[in-house]
Amino acid sequence: MSARAIVSALGLLGYTYVGYPALIGVLAKLRPLELKPDPSFVPSVSVLLPAHNAEAYLDAKLDSLQALDYPREKLEILVYSDGSTDGTNAILERRARLDPRIVPILSDERAGKPRALNTMRKKAKGEVLLMCDVRQPFNTGALRALVRHLADPTVGCVSGALVLSGDAGAGVYWKYERWIREHEARFRSVPGVTGAIYVLRAEDLDDIPEDTILDDVWIPMRLRLQGKKVLFEPEAQAFDTAADDDREFGRKARTLAGNFQLFQRMPKLLVPGLNPSWLETVSHKGLRLAGPWVLGALAASSVAYSMNPPKGASSVTVNAVRALALGQAVFYAAAVAGPRAGKLAGVARTFVVMNAAAAVGFIRHVRGTQRIAW
Repeated sequence: MSARAIVSALGLLGYTYVGYPALIGVLAKLRPLELKPDPSFVPSVSVLLPAHNAEAYLDAKLDSLQALDYPREKLEILVYSDGSTDGTNAILERRARLDPRIVPILSDERAGKPRALNTMRKKAKGEVLLMCDVRQPFNTGALRALVRHLADPTVGCVSGALVLSGDAGAGVYWKYERWIREHEARFRSVPGVTGAIYVLRAEDLDDIPEDTILDDVWIPMRLRLQGKKVLFEPEAQAFDTAADDDREFGRKARTLAGNFQLFQRMPKLLVPGLNPSWLETVSHKGLRLAGPWVLGALAASSVAYSMNPPKGASSVTVNAVRALALGQAVFYAAAVAGPRAGKLAGVARTFVVMNAAAAVGFIRHVRGTQRIAW
């Protein structure tokens, strides 16, 4: 690889992880989206809560839903037990006897989240659907903060914020990710939602293909292609603990395999004239899929260039590439050491884990080996 190609790889990585966040921050400030929330808009809401072997979380989740600051008569809670083999079903049956708003749907077969959502969607009575996961409780004002935006007919989905506690590198990464999403929403729309907490109108949710990996990107991006906005509401919060890198790797590999699937099935997302959020989609979702390959090429080429510089290369260029190669060696050594070498090393490890997950996600997508069940 020539010095020019090395610079191009650096430029691509720089844009993906630094330049794009800076750009979206500027765009959000220069061309902010005019929002029209209506706090008096209080539609009927159906919670769609899929669960599998969730006995450790289910009571706390149901407590959180029951504590929402929302009219009791306008809220129903559908819970789909997806082939659970622990105490999930018993908890559901007990809670349903105490609160008729809780509607258990028990399945003996574990079929995955898309079938769970499709089944609950057909039984839901609410005008609005609150989509969520079982592990993360909400703040009491979350639902009101979300649905007030649906008073605007141009809004298709509204995502809440996932708030992570703990010092794991994933927590630092999520703060970075949340900052980007907030500014994308201030500019015009977010290319995806937080699966743990978002709302949409019941009429806007069609059946989801049962082999869909990322329903929380498939659903909002279908609406975005129809011209509807996908917003981010930071006052609606779901709470969780930041995962360590090993657990985060599995989650991220699944997510990125889902992104490959999404682009394959919805190629319009990559076409500037057809996707109203083309810049955000390509910059935030698409370029990160190329990250591991660009990083690998950059490391190999900078080492090769340093060891065997082209004839006529200036000493300045050679020394700069050697410094780059050394910097990468230090960075990857820090990533191997991880948090025990300090907070920055922990962040380096998370960055490497995320990119390794993208490579694994691609392989799983090509082989068709990514499991649908979460």
